[in-house]
Amino acid sequence: MVNKQKILIVDDDENIAELISLYMTKECFETMIVNDGESALSAFQTFEPNLILLDLMLPGMDGYQVCREIRAKSSTPIIMLSAKGEVFDKVLGLELGADDYMEKPFDAKELVARAKAVLRRYKPTISVPTNKDSEEMVEYPDLLINKSNYSVVYMGKSVEMPPKELELLYFLASTPNRVFTREQLLDQIWGYEYVGDTRTVDVHIKRLREKIDDNGKSWQITTIWGVGYKFDLKN
Repeated sequence: MVNKQKILIVDDDENIAELISLYMTKECFETMIVNDGESALSAFQTFEPNLILLDLMLPGMDGYQVCREIRAKSSTPIIMLSAKGEVFDKVLGLELGADDYMEKPFDAKELVARAKAVLRRYKPTISVPTNKDSEEMVEYPDLLINKSNYSVVYMGKSVEMPPKELELLYFLASTPNRVFTREQLLDQIWGYEYVGDTRTVDVHIKRLREKIDDNGKSWQITTIWGVGYKFDLKN
C-alpha cells in the first residue's frame, strides 16, 4: 500500500481549516489541523508533513516567523494563505522561502491543484548510490549542481536550497550564455499551473545570489535589463 502524502494545515479560522481538510481528504491526502504558530512547529516535527498550508495571520507567532523557523532546517514545501494581497506581502513570503502564495478568499479546487503541482515539483534529497553517468549534473569551478539528488555544493560546502531555487539555478547553468525572459523561466520552472507575476523569478534570483557569491568567478548569473537572466560564462 502506498502511504498517503501528509498535509499540515495551519489556520486559526477553524471553518476554513476544516473546509481545506475536507477537500484534501477527498483527494486522498492525510491532513492535520493546528491553529497557531507554536503548534505548527511542534506538529511539523511529529507529523512530518509533505506540504504545509500556512496562514499568515496567526495568534502569537505569525506565519512569516513559522516559515522562517521551518526553512532554517527543512525544504518541505510551504504554500502561504493570506488575506493580504499586496505585492510586498507576497514578495516577503517568497523571500522567506514559501513555494507559493494564495490570497484569501480562494477557490478550494484551485488550492488543491496548486498543492498537487508543488508536490510534483518537490523531491526531497535522499542519499543513495547512483551511477554518475546517469546523474543530471552541471559543474563549474567552485560550483556543483546535482538535480538527481537535489544538492548544491559551493566552494566545497553543501548549500541548502528549496526545490525551485535549485531547479532555476540548474536550468540556467545547464544552458550557459543563453538569455531567458522571466516568462520563459516561469513556464520552465513553475509550469503552466502557476498563477503569479514575474517578480517571483526576481525573488528567487536574489536568493540564489545571496547563497552563491559569483563575484570574481568565471561564471555569474547576469541580469539582462528589461529582458531576463542568463548564466554567463566569462572569457
